[in-house]
Amino acid sequence: MKKRYAQVGVGGRSEMYTQAIVQEFPKEAELVGICDNNRGRMELRNRLIVNNYKGRPAPTYLDTEFDRMIREQKPDAVIVTSRDCTHDRYIVRAMELGCDVVTEKPMTIDAKKCQRIVDVARRTGRRVRVTFNYRYSPPRMQVKDMLMRGVIGKVLSVDFSWLLNTSHGADYFRRWHREKKNSGGLIVHKATHHFDLINWWISASPVEVFAMGARRFYGADTGMAGKLGLQGHAERCLTCRCRKQCKFYLDIKKSVSMKEMYLDCERYDGYFRDRCVFDKTIDIEDTMNLVVRYNTGAFMSYSLNAFMPWEGYQVAFNGTRGRLEHDCVESVYISGDGRVPGETIPNGTKIRLYPHFKPARSIKVAVAKGGHGGGDYPLLADIFSSRPRRDPYLRSADVAGGAMSILTGIAANKSMRTGRPVRIDSLVKRIPPVKMTPMKEW
Repeated sequence: MKKRYAQVGVGGRSEMYTQAIVQEFPKEAELVGICDNNRGRMELRNRLIVNNYKGRPAPTYLDTEFDRMIREQKPDAVIVTSRDCTHDRYIVRAMELGCDVVTEKPMTIDAKKCQRIVDVARRTGRRVRVTFNYRYSPPRMQVKDMLMRGVIGKVLSVDFSWLLNTSHGADYFRRWHREKKNSGGLIVHKATHHFDLINWWISASPVEVFAMGARRFYGADTGMAGKLGLQGHAERCLTCRCRKQCKFYLDIKKSVSMKEMYLDCERYDGYFRDRCVFDKTIDIEDTMNLVVRYNTGAFMSYSLNAFMPWEGYQVAFNGTRGRLEHDCVESVYISGDGRVPGETIPNGTKIRLYPHFKPARSIKVAVAKGGHGGGDYPLLADIFSSRPRRDPYLRSADVAGGAMSILTGIAANKSMRTGRPVRIDSLVKRIPPVKMTPMKEW
């Protein structure tokens, strides 16, 4: 029997779920409703379903009609791909109405909303699944496998640096993510991926966080617009007189997908997709540094910078038997421009093992094709297949895993405000135990 899905939020990130249901897994799944605050985007999604995926249009509901959609369409599960700040509203209500939930990361953006989700999941017994596609990427699975097998023994510390470039990184400062009330900042919205990888890689949960952060490049108060000769810039790129000399100019008319999804749909909700990255309304950080202590005793030093000349990360695990290094360079893209998001660059992904008292060696990296290092399709198969494969790596993340991934960032936000370390257990109570793989430590 097909599993019935409803989807709330049909922006750029949502399309891969729609395509998976209609085109990739039509025997196992059925899209029975879509919900959004923008009627134009819902109509666009249905045209895509019919013309590109050769499926049937789904019934549409405005965001104010969410309960009616559940009542009329009776979905088994709700897929939440709306703005981060609205995730808790739909996750909680879906569970209360008897549905399981599949939600994009981050599960939510602050401690109060996280507590609501944890409490309602416990009360209703409904399942919440958070979609961490990086866990399904072949190179990241290689790292997990090596750490599980104890190639460097017990992990004592982690050095982790993530770089967002002046294409993808800058794009967060054009969109709704630029305001913390919407996204929790990049330390929640983006870094939830990174913190989840560490939790999963080393089978640990964060205990305490100390953080510093600032906005040093984007925004109106950094002085960068003046240094780049962009005095008198407009609120948005479309009407800006500085567009010819601005390296951050986004031509929203040039990309067919962007024009259709955003520019043509502005009349429904007034949302501008191409706001200036040096605008005065930006209040999120672009430069962040953290120290994290885990329940295994491990420490992590972490940095995130959103104005770099290349995109990717460098991570190193220091253990009782040596050191494991993993570097990854990702492709250039802007969300919604039609290019593959987070695709790895050929020869840009490396894994190196430095055992104690033995020669170092490079590890042949598994081939990874597709979005987010080859993780998107395996994730979708795990969600929508009626017979998912047994998984020794425990890649599926539930409400506990989703909570622990965001709480590092939520604690970091509080630490940046107060200048003090923040304990995770002071933020959210009654989180169920996180499912973790056993780790060979010697």
